[in-house]
Amino acid sequence: MPLIFITLFAKAQNVNEKQKADWLINNKGYVASVKKSETGKDIILSNGLLKRVFRIQPNIACISYENLSNGQQLLRNVKPEAVLTIDGKKVNVGGLYGQKENAYLLPEWIDSFTANENDFQFKSYTVSEIKPYIKWKQAFWAGNVKNSTGKMLTVNFNSNSLKGIDVAVHYELHDGLPLIVKWLSVINNSDHSVVINKAINEILGLVEEESAVVGTVDQMKKQHGIYVETNYAFNNAMRYDMSDQTTHWKTDSVYTSQVNYNYQTPCLLEVYPEKVTDIKLQPNEAFNSVHTHELLIDSYDRERRGLAIRKMYAAVAPWTTENPIFMHLVSSNDEQVKNAIEQCTSTGYEALILSFGSHCNMEDTTAANIKKWKVLAQLAHQKGIKIGSYSLFSSRRISDKDDVIDPVTHKPDAAALFGNAACMGSNWGLAYINKLKYFMENTGFDIFENDGPYPGDLCASTTHPGHLGLGDSQWKQIELQKGLYHWCSEHGIYVNAPDWYLLDGTNKIALGYREVNFSLSREQQKILNRQNIFDATWEETPSMVWGFVPLTRYQGGGEEAVLEPLGNHLKDYEQLMMQYYGAGVQACYRGPRLYDTDKTKQLVIKTIAWYKKYRDILNSDIIHLRRANGRDWDGIMHVNPNLKQKGLVMLFNPTTEKITRKITIPLYYSGLTTTATVKEKDMAAKQYSLNRNYEIELMVTIEPENYTWLAVE
Repeated sequence: MPLIFITLFAKAQNVNEKQKADWLINNKGYVASVKKSETGKDIILSNGLLKRVFRIQPNIACISYENLSNGQQLLRNVKPEAVLTIDGKKVNVGGLYGQKENAYLLPEWIDSFTANENDFQFKSYTVSEIKPYIKWKQAFWAGNVKNSTGKMLTVNFNSNSLKGIDVAVHYELHDGLPLIVKWLSVINNSDHSVVINKAINEILGLVEEESAVVGTVDQMKKQHGIYVETNYAFNNAMRYDMSDQTTHWKTDSVYTSQVNYNYQTPCLLEVYPEKVTDIKLQPNEAFNSVHTHELLIDSYDRERRGLAIRKMYAAVAPWTTENPIFMHLVSSNDEQVKNAIEQCTSTGYEALILSFGSHCNMEDTTAANIKKWKVLAQLAHQKGIKIGSYSLFSSRRISDKDDVIDPVTHKPDAAALFGNAACMGSNWGLAYINKLKYFMENTGFDIFENDGPYPGDLCASTTHPGHLGLGDSQWKQIELQKGLYHWCSEHGIYVNAPDWYLLDGTNKIALGYREVNFSLSREQQKILNRQNIFDATWEETPSMVWGFVPLTRYQGGGEEAVLEPLGNHLKDYEQLMMQYYGAGVQACYRGPRLYDTDKTKQLVIKTIAWYKKYRDILNSDIIHLRRANGRDWDGIMHVNPNLKQKGLVMLFNPTTEKITRKITIPLYYSGLTTTATVKEKDMAAKQYSLNRNYEIELMVTIEPENYTWLAVE
């Protein structure tokens, strides 16, 4: 009984301290360090949120991987730090041997472990500051303008059997995040070329998420305590987990004491791109693997997990926090562009994108075309407006010799994801990249909207200059695509691209919508759009995604589907703007104009002014209150403990009747602890006391088919 009393008392004492130690509210005190243990046998990476320990003799291996927020030990057995297959020969990078029980790992066992002389051997290590992955040049408003900081441990290896082939494994430990980013480099210091057939840059023997006597890898749950994301993801899903090409959960044959009778527990994590099988490395060349982001998760709560992932993006890819206010112009002549520039200027918009179907062709690099668009870009810049255009890469046919060659039938386009696709390594593909760079560099365009970015299509051609054959076709093409995005980011060019290149320089991705839904009625579109926003922002920040508001007919539909004439549909136009701007999400307002009457103009001015007034909090993390279902209220809330404005709540009433509801507002992640001051629109502020769950309850009345918003301090 005394023990129970003490435990409960300790929890009561810690309630008021909970937020002070929570890195999702205040991460200032969590500073990365890399140091040797007192015995000199181990290297310890720690930042107060995670700790990863490596034994460095007789070879190097990870012996502990712990989440310090909840005390979870993720590791159950030792594995090599990487595995390479070079010229058909599989070689471990580091690793220790001798563990007999593989369900768990005890520190006292480690001294008896041995090395294998055929593995790559630990040679030395260095510690340095983290350097920016991309030298991002900020050009627009951004929620985060700082690069992530921390320490990088680089471990160097050489091999007795592969003379002249050196390996470096890099571990970035970030300040303020339970995050390690890992990748490896292979340097060919020999006098002959070698072929990398496979590069597993991370391999972890993880504690199983669940045990079952029967069950397969696909059926059983994977370890929840670690979120893994690499910069090698594509396929147009608009979600990372479905775009991922590198995460492999496997069985572990040495784990013979597992519950699963057939040893099918998914407890071995390997990270590698499986369709990359033939990378030729010439003397003095280096190969750099995918970057594996390992974020430790301390809870099964969906919101908390999503917040952690969003914090990671904002830190390691700060360009994704840029969020300009842009119009999507459909134009057929230069006068329409000039008119749109004027409308953007007069309403507070910041950028203009020539949409698909417009008269801008970025592949036309003739002097006349460059001159024309340079003049228009200069006009936009004089008015304080950035300008850019749309270009399509994939889902178009170029020619038999330039399109991707199917490895089975050896015919062009037979296996292309979108039906047709050029190979980025073909003569046409290489010229396409160069034309885009030339166009943007010589016109002064600030934005590049790249539809159909490289989606992962394999190519069996052996004559394309950008790759040697099938085994390197995916790797070489994605490197070319990434290279273009890196170039854009480093030149201050904002990139919209509907695929998962966010860690390689793209700023924004589509939030995920069905295009034919824009032929439905405006009433349906409003609800569906809010559902899309709600669903996308579990793991993506508002600035990372774009939505869509066609002002003219799109994908069919009648008068009930379109907003033009804008002056005839002001209520719908206002709500569509408010539900996007209120979410911090920029939509593609696609059409020939932003307003048609002075009344419409004033509505746009008012909405943009409101957004800019609350821009900081509207671009902050979203807490999901209630998903739209058309039957009752729905809403979201932005929170930011670092602002004066701690929260902003957006609430919607889709029904045809006025409603009054008691709504619970969770304020834990706002940083507020005792009281909250709430102001609905321009009404008088009211003060509320938070309960023990950091919540307040308030009565809210919302007019039929309308919305309201609440500011929280």
